[in-house]
Amino acid sequence: MCYTSLIKRIIPFALTFAVGLFVASFFVSIAFPNPSWRSGRRFNRFHEIQRLRVENDELREKLRQARMSNEELRRNIDDSDFAIPEAVPPVDLGDHHPPPPPRKPKQPRFEIVQ
Repeated sequence: MCYTSLIKRIIPFALTFAVGLFVASFFVSIAFPNPSWRSGRRFNRFHEIQRLRVENDELREKLRQARMSNEELRRNIDDSDFAIPEAVPPVDLGDHHPPPPPRKPKQPRFEIVQ
């Protein structure tokens, strides 16, 4: 007779748990995880880190070459003479006049009394 109250509590729990698993199965796989997933993730992570290291080395080399190129261009600029007298044409300011000032506004026809 004591078992009836225990059964009355276990059956609703089991049914609720089963419905919960059924609903969760739509969103998440409830199968046992594959034990090799950790090693696969480590392997992928290792390759990603290696790829990033190689990419960083390539970028460092490109940066070094760009700096060397910039230094060479700076040295060449100092050696060459860029004084071109006709680079900017002369501007004759005598021909240009400023525009006339705006006209004075007309007086209002009536005064505003305050």
